[in-house]
Parts: sequence; structure tokens; C-alpha cells
Amino acid sequence: MKRPLGAQISHALKDRGVDVIFGIPGVHNQEMYRGIEEAGIKHVLARHEQGAGFMADGYARATGNPGVAYVITGPGLCNIMTPIGQAYSDSVPMLVISSCLDETQLQRGQLHQMKDQRGAAETVADWSCQANDAKAAYGLIERAFEEFELSRPRPKHIQVPIARLEAEADPPPFPNQPGLHTKALPPDIAPVLSLLNISRRPLFILGGGARSNLWRQILTQLGAACFTTYAGRGMAGSGYALDFGAMLPRPGSAEIIASADLVVAVGAELAEVDLWRTHLGNSTHLVRIDLDPEVLADRHRASVKLQADGESFAQALWAVAEQVKPATGWTSREVAEVRTRWRREVDAERPGIVPVVDALRAAIPADTMIYSDMTQFAYVAKEVWDMAYPYHWHHPTGFGTLGYALPAGIGGAVARSGKPTVVIAGDYGFQYTLQELGTAVELGLSLPIIVWDNGKLKEIEDSMVRGQIAPNAVVAGNPDFCKLAEAFGARSAEPESLRNMQAAVRDAFDAPVPTLIRVKTDIL
Repeated sequence: MKRPLGAQISHALKDRGVDVIFGIPGVHNQEMYRGIEEAGIKHVLARHEQGAGFMADGYARATGNPGVAYVITGPGLCNIMTPIGQAYSDSVPMLVISSCLDETQLQRGQLHQMKDQRGAAETVADWSCQANDAKAAYGLIERAFEEFELSRPRPKHIQVPIARLEAEADPPPFPNQPGLHTKALPPDIAPVLSLLNISRRPLFILGGGARSNLWRQILTQLGAACFTTYAGRGMAGSGYALDFGAMLPRPGSAEIIASADLVVAVGAELAEVDLWRTHLGNSTHLVRIDLDPEVLADRHRASVKLQADGESFAQALWAVAEQVKPATGWTSREVAEVRTRWRREVDAERPGIVPVVDALRAAIPADTMIYSDMTQFAYVAKEVWDMAYPYHWHHPTGFGTLGYALPAGIGGAVARSGKPTVVIAGDYGFQYTLQELGTAVELGLSLPIIVWDNGKLKEIEDSMVRGQIAPNAVVAGNPDFCKLAEAFGARSAEPESLRNMQAAVRDAFDAPVPTLIRVKTDIL
């Protein structure tokens, strides 16, 4: 049956497994809202398009499925461009669909008019395309979901002219059978196997693309040590004796990597934000396994390269791992001593945070999913907090935007109904998107929100001091966060001790609404 194209788009998304859409309706995109309930899709109303984008991001990271957002022409699209940029840099599958004006060249002064809306989105998205009819809209949706499945997942933007959204359209075609990955098979990894057979100190670097639950078994069988990137935390599980953790940014990690006689990086970009130095440190063979040819051809100049997803590589490696004699060059004592030294370095660089991190970790279930913002508390935690499970700590690593944690945590909590989710934000960054507290209250989320309140932009102040710049513009007056949360209908707590903080967090998991927990730096 024919319906306006705006309504048909929701049906096309439902056919591809979409069950939640985040967004804000407006006069330009209201036709897209005609079909949401009819298609059986839940809509989450954000307070700002930036919040809607981060919610879609958080949902995608929690589920592995694309997060979808609907926004209006012009300012709606501009407001969501920051989340699109974040999703691009962190390889998050997200689809943003917006309205656009029918004509922009002849007539000026139209509502929400931009000179080049599609081009603006393309600066931060994987691609941005305009669908001028129903066939193009359906085809672009098909293309987006195919690419989410087969290539490095990154955000896409589709815009549809208002008149086309309102026009009657035939139903969308049923989705095509998705394509299949080119997966690594045991014969494909023969060069890696040969190198492992002569290695005494093999070292694996597991990134966010490693995606397998076999790594603990593989590393144990091979006698290999490992690092993880921030996105790869938990890939080896907690407690693996030869795990150096997410300590790649430590200056001393280059020395450890140089002592390895083979380095194998799986699904790890090894970008600036992974290393914070120009050279990885390896002095021998570097093996790269990645879906992205750009990564395989980067400045690290790997000697062995395999274009494949991390999961199929892990399966292929596990199938032949028994053919490799376990290496004996690493010792658990060596790793433990190095990690103890690095933990002390972290504590010295940002004093007083490590004990608070340890207390929070002890207070929450191991399967809690955490969303953090750009704040010193998160910077410390990402290095010293070993994760029991992969993909359970999400941080705006690449683009590095403020205001990510709360809306992304809402998206994650929506995706993981009934499972524990925690938000960690700094006092300054929290104010970027604090209005999304209203969304969390409306949804009735049992969401602990930790606000680390040091009363300033402390990381920037410290950087200015290191650069011999007199600290300037790093202190801003904070509101009463607890009263603010209560004004939205949330609960609040301001614990005076670590024990009280732990109790507040535990209580928050059972509350019918989110709980803002203000943690001040003098809590010790």
C-alpha cells in the first residue's frame, strides 16, 4: 500500500532490524514521524540533536547494531554533526536521516536554509547523500546497512527533500541477502604462524576491531603477552598474567614493545590517541590484521599484512594454535612489576583519583557497561581499571568531544534494559548535555551518573602549567548539581566518603529514575 515516503522510510528501517530511533521532530521532518509507531519502532525524544546523536552512538556501541537518528533540516543536522564526527573517529555504525529543502539555489531566506547541507555533513560522515525519490532513499538505506556489515563501520547521512517525504511512495523492497565477509582461514595465516613458531617473546596488541572471545585461550596457548588499546580493553579478560593492560600511552611501553621479537596488532588503529607518540617502539616484525586498507598502509609499515576482521582471524589462529610451541620469553613477574610501576606513575600524574576509581570498581557488577566523558577521572580509570568483558567501557577517544557520556549512556541503557549501566562525567563536560537528564527521567532509567567535580577544567589547567602558561579561563562557576538533578525529577547524592559513594551507586541501580552522584575531589 502506498504511503508518504517519510512513513515508508521507517518501515524500511524496521525491515533491517531497527527497533529504536532517537531524534527530535520538526515541521520539516514530521513526515518521517508518521510511520514510526506504525512500523513498531520506539522513538526516544532527546532534548537536543547532539544528545540524539550521542544516544544513537551509545546504543550502537552497546548492541553492535547501527544507531539511527532523525533530525530536521539545517540546525538539526548541524547540531548532530559533532556526534557524527565522534562516531566516525571511533568506528561506530550510525545512520542519520534528515530532511532538506527542495531548492536552495534560486530562493534565499527559507527556514533552516544552508548553502550546502549535504556537503557539511560529508565533512564528518563516511558519506552524505541526497535521495531525490523513493528508489534512491531505499537504495541508500540498503547501501548503508550493507556497508555497516561488510566494511569498517562508520556513520552515514541521508537527506530527503521535504516534498519527497510528503509524496506517496510504494512500499520499500524487502532487504537483500547481506553480503559475506572475506574471512581469514587457517591457510591465510601461514606467514603469521611461521613467525610465531620462531618467536620467544610474541606480543599481541588487541584493538576494538579484535572482536572475539577466543583471545584469552589463544594468548595462553601461545605464551604471548598483550597490550590493549582503550577500545580493546577486556579482550583478554581480567587477570591474564601476561597482560600489560591499556598502557600503550605510557612512555615505558615503547621499551617493552622493543623487547618483543614479534608484534601482532589485531583491529588496532595505532593512531595518535592510542599511543601519544610517533613510533610504536617495535624493532622487529610487525604483523597487522585489519579490515581497513588505510590502516594496513599506515606509517607503522607492517611487514606482514592481512585484510580480515579480527573475529575470523582469531578463529583461524585458534584452529592451528596447537601447532605452535608455547613461547617462554615472558614471565608473569616481569609483567606484574611493570604494571605496578605504571600504576604508580598514573597516581602521581593525577593524585588522589586512583583510590576513588578502585572504590567505584568494587561497587559495581563486573558486567556493568560504562560511558565516560573527557574528564581526569576517566583518563585514570582507562589505564588502571581492567575490564572483565570487552566493549563494556565506551569513551569518545578519537574526536574527543565533551558532553558524550550522559546521552550515550542513555542510549546504552535503552539498549540494555535491565542490565547495569553507569555514566561518568566531569563537572564541566557534564554541562554540555545535562538537559538529557529529562530524557533519562522520562524513560525511567536506573542510571547512576557520577559527576567528578573538581571545580575547574583541571586537565587544561595542568597542561597550561606544564607549558608555562599562567592558567586562564579554566574555572567556571558550577550549579548545584544535586538540586539541578532533582529539578528534572532525578535523584541525587553527595557522598562524603568512598563507602558512602559505593552505597549511593548500589542504590542507584535499583532506583526508578536516574541518580546523579556528585563526587568531589576531597572525598578521600
